[in-house]
Amino acid sequence: MKKQDFYYDLPKECIAQTPIEPRDHAKLMVLRRDTGETEHRHFYDITDYLQPGDCLIVNDTRVLPARLYGVKEDTGAHVEFLLLNQKENSVWEVITGPGRRARAGSVFTFGNGELRAEITEVLENGNRLAKFLFEGDSIFPILEKIGKMPLPHYITEELQNNERYQTVYAKELGSAAAPTAGLHFTPELLEKIRQKGVRIGYVTLHVGLGTFRPVKAERVEDHLMHAEHYHLPEETAQLIRETKRQGGRVIAVGTTSCRTLESVASEYGEIRAADAWTSIFIYPGYTFKCIDALITNFHLPESTLIMLVSAFYDREKILEAYKIAVQEGYRFFSFGDAMLIL
Repeated sequence: MKKQDFYYDLPKECIAQTPIEPRDHAKLMVLRRDTGETEHRHFYDITDYLQPGDCLIVNDTRVLPARLYGVKEDTGAHVEFLLLNQKENSVWEVITGPGRRARAGSVFTFGNGELRAEITEVLENGNRLAKFLFEGDSIFPILEKIGKMPLPHYITEELQNNERYQTVYAKELGSAAAPTAGLHFTPELLEKIRQKGVRIGYVTLHVGLGTFRPVKAERVEDHLMHAEHYHLPEETAQLIRETKRQGGRVIAVGTTSCRTLESVASEYGEIRAADAWTSIFIYPGYTFKCIDALITNFHLPESTLIMLVSAFYDREKILEAYKIAVQEGYRFFSFGDAMLIL
């Protein structure tokens, strides 16, 4: 299978630069796998497609304001840090720019001196290990104060409100990017869903920047996925098992929730509580073991995410749906519109 099999042409003006208001007024394309029909609705109509006894599984990860702007202490040169993975309490793997300013031993200051960092190691992949110095027990309150949201490269407008790049149920700090399918939910819509007899379960998968890295291998099968940490609590595992037993559908909100559930089902042969790392790569030919429906956004050409949705439905039909979405003026990518595949 070739990478170019997942290419489609997308006019630049289709890329959403700002979130829609209110959240649930995004467009919703509904694809029915049983009939092949396509419907055009709004996200607030999603209750029409949910049934009592179904469960929604959402990712409650919270995005770190992980982009820091500072200066090199000895020269005053400007630098940008992007925090990736916390190795220890004060040690993080980071991306630095420009990289040449961040040699081992270099020290940087951020904010009004509230945060300092020393580069302790340059890794083989070009990333750095940085030891952060700060007052208090945790770096997170400082990041919330001086950090910026790590928006994807295709979003060029500055975000006015950091909370618009968080889901309304975001709780567990740790992501480098938002689980964007969940951005469409409002508290009011979630309450309507509950009142319909649909239960909501939570998983945590901390989204890594690998989500945005392009597939470079020409053969899809040769691509190596980045690893991401997930947590599936017993309460959610029990909800999924009960839903399945009673004939309800498990509906994954986003590719991150999908990958969490499919990782557990693939690893253990059942849905159970788990806390681990996953590098599962889902592309056409994969047999789904847990989810029955998927809520997702419109993804980049040749990305692992469009490969996943193509595996869940059909590559040609997904590409045709994307072509229709362009014609119908749908908004694409992180702040864009949504798709429901039933």
